[in-house]
Amino acid sequence: MTYHQITTGERYMLSALRKQGLSNAEIAHALGRHRSTIGREICRNSTHPDGYYRAERAQEATNGRRSRSHRNSHFSAADWVTIESLLAQWLSPEQISGRLRREGVLDISHETIYTHVWRDKQRDGQLYRLLRQPTKRRKRYGTYEKRGRLLGKRPISERPASVERRREFGHWEMNTVIGAGDTYCIITLVERLSGLVLIGKLTARSVAALNHRLIQLIRRHPTWFKTITTDNGTEFHGYEAIERATGVPIYLATPCHSWERGTNENTNGLIRQYLPKRTSMRELTQAQCDAIARHLNHRPRKRLDYRSPIECLQQLGLC
Repeated sequence: MTYHQITTGERYMLSALRKQGLSNAEIAHALGRHRSTIGREICRNSTHPDGYYRAERAQEATNGRRSRSHRNSHFSAADWVTIESLLAQWLSPEQISGRLRREGVLDISHETIYTHVWRDKQRDGQLYRLLRQPTKRRKRYGTYEKRGRLLGKRPISERPASVERRREFGHWEMNTVIGAGDTYCIITLVERLSGLVLIGKLTARSVAALNHRLIQLIRRHPTWFKTITTDNGTEFHGYEAIERATGVPIYLATPCHSWERGTNENTNGLIRQYLPKRTSMRELTQAQCDAIARHLNHRPRKRLDYRSPIECLQQLGLC
């Protein structure tokens, strides 16, 4: 059954019938309404403190609520085109909101953008597919790190305390992201201060393939690297050779403590927007990896006050 709000004319009739002493049920019968509708109308729009129902005051109160409920109606079609174009670049609603506000373009909350996206989905739209998590993710319990342990490693507990404070450029977190079949994968590095991302294509998830590509990435910008922190995957067990070739010390996180590399874990989630799970990386090229990294490095980040990693590097005078 379709619900229709009380009209202005009905409010005047309601006020007149109340003055005649009719009950809510009798007024509802006269207006062809349910008595609960009449009860809610009187409760919401009676004046205070006398409790009288006056049609003029009731209409003014209703108009005020409608005006406040339509507070987002000032966003134009052009505004939504801008927002949807940024969603198409896989920016999150929070990143869009923060960046547009920072640039003085538009003052819109991320909640409003989410509401727009989910309303679009209700109309069979596809905007929700541009979100990082278009559906709720099920939390996994009882997982256990099954990969090999490395004896004699340099543990994260020995890493300089200054790395944790994110006040110095050059401290990186590293991991691999696997494709379908686990054969072809990528290595990802993210710098802790700026959020800068580097991605390397690996032909195999092996020590030799990883060492070769990582040394290449470090040698592109040797002054950018002071430390690297990684997990305990067997592909990282040749870290000593990397240290000898580049002079960059590598620290290994505690097994099953992914939060010790939280920046990298979050970045890998962003990369999954470009390379979804169960996607084969066989045909992926290093040029494509560089393009993904370049796109991520121009995305605004909340913790950078919605600047991008590239803008952070420019501020540091590093590019």
